[in-house]
Amino acid sequence: MSPDYFAFYGLPQSFRPDEAALKRLYYAKSRETHPDFHATTSPENQAEMLRQATLNTNAYRTLADPDQRMAYLLRQNGLLEEGKQEQLPPDFLMDMMDLNEELMELEMDADPAGIAKVAAEVTALADTLDAGIEPVLAGYEQLPADHRPAALQQIRTYYLKKRYLLRIQQQVATFAARS
Repeated sequence: MSPDYFAFYGLPQSFRPDEAALKRLYYAKSRETHPDFHATTSPENQAEMLRQATLNTNAYRTLADPDQRMAYLLRQNGLLEEGKQEQLPPDFLMDMMDLNEELMELEMDADPAGIAKVAAEVTALADTLDAGIEPVLAGYEQLPADHRPAALQQIRTYYLKKRYLLRIQQQVATFAARS
């Protein structure tokens, strides 16, 4: 398990943290741990400050990016494993079959109208996913502890679906660039 980046900054776990506060905390920690301010201290202290500075940079990069923050929180809660092939819901995969068939056809015959149609479908699906999960993300911090596991499962499902749709969007962009 990786370090608790939220605890490092003294923030509650949240999918929508106060970004201005996060940035202020990052800069404050940067000033505290900058190696130049510890050049005359013991080698042990210098090493610790370097470790803290690295932790600060990694924590900020992760928490400042919404996708990285989501993946981080899911991993911290044991719902996402590095390198593991995650299972998508069967109903979603059935819905994606049609899109994948259209993509295969576009690979054979890259027609601009077909590419635009698939791009619009994928964008609409992604927008629907985003709108559906937003209340869960925004309200997560206020949920009672016993309701959080169900919310995390919803967020995990959203995350996996969104990753799948991003791959399709990348394929569509590749086809569009070729035509």
